Amino acid sequence: MNALAKWCSALAAALLVFATTSVAQTTPNAFDTPPWFTETFLDFREDAADAARDGKRLMIYFGQNGCPYCKLLMQTTFTETRIVDKAQRALVAVALNLWGDREVTWVDGRKMTEKELGRALGVQFTPTLLFLNEKSEVIVRLNGYQPPHRMDATLDYVSQRLETKRSYPEYMDKAAQEPAKAELNEQPFFLKPPYRLQRTPASKPLLVLIERTHCASCDELHRDAFTRPEVVRLLRSFDVVRLQPRDGSAITSPDGRSISVANWVNTLGVSYAPTLVFFDRAGKEVFRVDGYVRPFHLASALDYIGSSAYLQEASFQRYLQARADAMRHRGKVVDLWK
Repeated sequence: MNALAKWCSALAAALLVFATTSVAQTTPNAFDTPPWFTETFLDFREDAADAARDGKRLMIYFGQNGCPYCKLLMQTTFTETRIVDKAQRALVAVALNLWGDREVTWVDGRKMTEKELGRALGVQFTPTLLFLNEKSEVIVRLNGYQPPHRMDATLDYVSQRLETKRSYPEYMDKAAQEPAKAELNEQPFFLKPPYRLQRTPASKPLLVLIERTHCASCDELHRDAFTRPEVVRLLRSFDVVRLQPRDGSAITSPDGRSISVANWVNTLGVSYAPTLVFFDRAGKEVFRVDGYVRPFHLASALDYIGSSAYLQEASFQRYLQARADAMRHRGKVVDLWK
């Protein structure tokens, strides 16, 4: 090989390395985001201001490779024509990798990597969606997969600036109706009223399940997850109470207050049903699941809190990965969607 040929070969190899590295650093997900997502310099102060000048609002999406909920969001919800049309009219959408190293500038001016921002914002589930107003304030946060009918209603709430008129939970309670059972599902492990939820050092951790009627995801939780032997076994480590957001009856909250169920649920800021809120023996909230969840992830959440693993590992996603790897090492088949 002559000198020119060697030089050309070296240049081609260098360009290949550069291209591969560039793609690895800029591609936020293993699957494509929709074409209406935007590439920006990831300064979210500027992105929110640019969106406002066009009469739009900023949506920030956190995803990760291998996330079945992210894939479902991208390939179903974000491909429906009415949602795509609304999103293009109302949003500037930016995708982030929960484990990414690209530099971002948050709305308070702090510079950090994508993964550092995810940690700073307490992102424990993917997908997580943040909707920002013209003042760079987060007005809606969605943790987990959102089916089309909920995303459709959310886009109306955000685009019509309804946060000035009513809270997001109040709005969604009426706007996101779905075909489901008109009565609540019962379980033998639910505590019976009156609900005295105050914790003591001798108490079990508390799991508060917040549900409503006409809730398809609630029905699925009872039909599928709550029939799994592993889930039933893990639930034995908790006191479990089921509450309805509109219940006016009195309870004693985990921190010892006397309050109505409705007022207490409102203070928790619950906007999704079913939501599972975990409290420790001191009556402090330590974790919540407030998005669509399949049995593997529900069992993992129960184990994460019941085993006190959350005290050593702050990232639920890292815990999930370690738990799945340990199960595979024991010869078990791990399907994140089952």
